[in-house]
Amino acid sequence: MDPALSAVRLTVQEAVHTLSSSEDAGHILSTLGTLERYLGRTEDPALPKEKEEFATTHFSIVLRCLVSKLSPSWLELVPGGQLERLWESFFLDGPPDQAFLVLMEAIESTAGPSFRLMKMARLLETFLSKGRVAALMAEQCRPQTKPRFPLFQETLLSKVVGLPDLLGNCLQQDNLTQFFPQNYFPLLGQEVVQALKAVVNFLQDGLDCSVSFVSRVLGKVCIQGRKKEILGVLVPQLTVLTQDSCVWQRVCWRLVEQVPDRAVEAVLTGLIEASPRPEVLSRLLGNLVVKNKKAQFVMTRKLLFLQYQHTTPMLQSLLGHLAIDSQRRPLLIQVLKELLETWGNSSAVRHAPLEQQCYISKAILVCLAHLREPELQDTRDELLGSMMAGVKCRLDSSLPPVRRLGMIVAEVISFRIQPEGPHLRFQYEDDEMSRELLALANPWPVGDRSSEAGGPSLPPVATELPIETPAKTVDSDVPPAQPQASDSELDSDDEFIPYDMSGDKELKGSKEPLYIRDCVEALTTSEDMERWEASLKVLEGLVYRSPEATREVSVELAKVLLHLEEKTCVAEFEQLRQRALVALTVTDPERVAKYLTSQFYGLNYSLRQRMDILDVLVLAAQALSRPRGLQRRSQHTSPGSGTLCSPTPATSQPGDALAPDWRVVVEERIRSKTRRFSKGCPRKELSGGPNEFNSVAGYFFFPLLQHFDRPLVTFDLLGDDQLVLGRLTHTLASLMYLAVNTTVAVTMGKALLEFVWALRFHVDTYVRRGLLSAVSSVLLSVPTERLLGDLPDELLEARSWLADVAEKDADEDCRELAVRALLLLERLKDKLLSISSP
Repeated sequence: MDPALSAVRLTVQEAVHTLSSSEDAGHILSTLGTLERYLGRTEDPALPKEKEEFATTHFSIVLRCLVSKLSPSWLELVPGGQLERLWESFFLDGPPDQAFLVLMEAIESTAGPSFRLMKMARLLETFLSKGRVAALMAEQCRPQTKPRFPLFQETLLSKVVGLPDLLGNCLQQDNLTQFFPQNYFPLLGQEVVQALKAVVNFLQDGLDCSVSFVSRVLGKVCIQGRKKEILGVLVPQLTVLTQDSCVWQRVCWRLVEQVPDRAVEAVLTGLIEASPRPEVLSRLLGNLVVKNKKAQFVMTRKLLFLQYQHTTPMLQSLLGHLAIDSQRRPLLIQVLKELLETWGNSSAVRHAPLEQQCYISKAILVCLAHLREPELQDTRDELLGSMMAGVKCRLDSSLPPVRRLGMIVAEVISFRIQPEGPHLRFQYEDDEMSRELLALANPWPVGDRSSEAGGPSLPPVATELPIETPAKTVDSDVPPAQPQASDSELDSDDEFIPYDMSGDKELKGSKEPLYIRDCVEALTTSEDMERWEASLKVLEGLVYRSPEATREVSVELAKVLLHLEEKTCVAEFEQLRQRALVALTVTDPERVAKYLTSQFYGLNYSLRQRMDILDVLVLAAQALSRPRGLQRRSQHTSPGSGTLCSPTPATSQPGDALAPDWRVVVEERIRSKTRRFSKGCPRKELSGGPNEFNSVAGYFFFPLLQHFDRPLVTFDLLGDDQLVLGRLTHTLASLMYLAVNTTVAVTMGKALLEFVWALRFHVDTYVRRGLLSAVSSVLLSVPTERLLGDLPDELLEARSWLADVAEKDADEDCRELAVRALLLLERLKDKLLSISSP
């Protein structure tokens, strides 16, 4: 063995023996001064070979000895804190990796609150604040003369990343704020930047080095869910450092390339979220998506198809990164094809959540915005086929947002792949989602980096072209001559007060009908369009005013209104027709409800007419279930119902119109002269009366359940007509809710639960929402005792199904409705237990 190395070993052994046994302050200081030679902190430092031997073999032994001697009495052997400063210097100035591990080992092995535990925690806090973690990582990155031990690096990695958890478990309530995760990981991100700066300096000095340890640190932190804290500090600084330096870009590329496979997804997700622009992401990742299959799967499959919680700016950064470089653009085209294939899949439209469908639609529009015309023309036929398949299945959906997504994406695709026309045009609601989607479709100028920085500023693709304005002549410098005032302007009558014509009425050639039969005749045979329009407008009021006459022709009039088509441009034609049908059903509920429910499953009716029948039944049931006073008030205030929409009172006494005047005067005089010591809140008397829906609820409800599973030539509820089936389920739920406290409610509830049970696994989201609403209506309308007495088996089956829907259904509204129904079930159980308990 080399004599110098033997001398180092002998010196360390003597020093450890002295520090362990001696209580002499001078002897301890001289021993520590001797050991300082090997740290290079004295005027006569040791030889490099001796320093290396001390650092690699004996340093940790010395540190453990110093930790074992730590106590208040030992530190007070030398007054003035000299011994304490000298003791701390060995941890802060020596090799950082060994000092860190010894500190962590000492903290974990110390039991309970104590002086030694808090002293070591304070020392570790100082260790972090002085940047020793950056020196630790830089030491692991620099070239090593001796092979590294994998177990040592793994231990070091786990301690560096798991420090907040370890210190939290050891210190508990005495934990220092620096060790909190929200404070430690941003500090660790800053230390990573300093370590990478040291790596760049090594490279500039011509030294070979590796960033694998830093990559492993970054990957493990991101896996543990702290990517926002560390990358929130790391990415902004790397954005600045990589802007004008190719060396820094290469270092960042290697940093991400050497991340372990199991951490690639977490790191890439965090980097894409933290990157403000696509070119920043390109500087940080390079062509990693082309070289690394795992990274390619994450960026082109998982973040686009399997996850949909990411923000729109993140989506733009990801797809913009694929579009910037020519080597990555084929991946962008491939991604667009796969997105459109998924977008046009009918199974995905039925089963995927609305949020995911919106996310995929945004990704398609961003891809189209980045692709150039030649690239789109090469795949024109394939894109067109996927678009047509997607539009068909989306327009068949019963959810308006899904249909609107299909319309917007189809418009943009047709505009981009067929710029010469013809283009698809749809009418849809101009809401926030529509405007956002159209803004994403703006083409990004080729080679314009400012567009990537601030986003495109072109007008939306789907907007109409502006109207051309006459060109102005700019050749002449002569200002345009002012037009001379004409005689009509000089003779203006603006100073006169305009005549008030607000009370004028339009003169009509024909009078309004006064009887129901006149309305029937006008609506069926009259060629006078003014009379036809006047009959439709006054029909609701005539029905309420003449109930006896209405009952004579109720079914005939319902048939006329159900098949009525708009002959002229009448304002609110659909509302007038619907209100007339509702008034007719309220006036003669039994016969009209029988007719409407029989026609719902009849032949030669359009889907619009069938849904009109459902709407009329619900509105009429709602009116019948109200007290009579509320019915009359709602009829009287019904907009657009004509001048005679309110039924007149059955009897009237002369002088009744003047009676309230003197009564009000007398009551006011009494109230002003009466002294009251206390006065309660005024209570408004609630009008009461029999529920008129009670006797006719069965005519509204049961016929709708009879033939839902029997397909007709033009009508198949269990087939393509899912929209009508969804409306039917919501209608049945509303009728069940309005039948509360009726004698037929129990029978209706049982029949409705059987209907729900038959369709509980329906693929359409709108239908499932109606079924869940129907269950809630049953729980609200049927009395608790009758529910548990007559429907115990149905409730048990419904409970298990609701729990499964609340946990696994893809639609958020379905899950919410299932949870509400489960809460109603729990309340019913608690109510029954409270009643049965003594």
